[in-house]
Amino acid sequence: MRDDEDHFALMLGRAALAVWGDMPRDVQEALFEIAVKDRPEDRDALAKLLHERHPRTLHAR
Repeated sequence: MRDDEDHFALMLGRAALAVWGDMPRDVQEALFEIAVKDRPEDRDALAKLLHERHPRTLHAR
């Protein structure tokens, strides 16, 4: 069962990456926070990847 879950998680993750820039900002933020919840060391790298692929998602800091 775990192999199926990993397979579908990968599929869903790729789909989310493909449409990330079209998602509402609150959905982006919720998915991002869930994704890095147990992996805080990956937070900056994931943010960079998303910002490079979808410039609309850049946050003013």
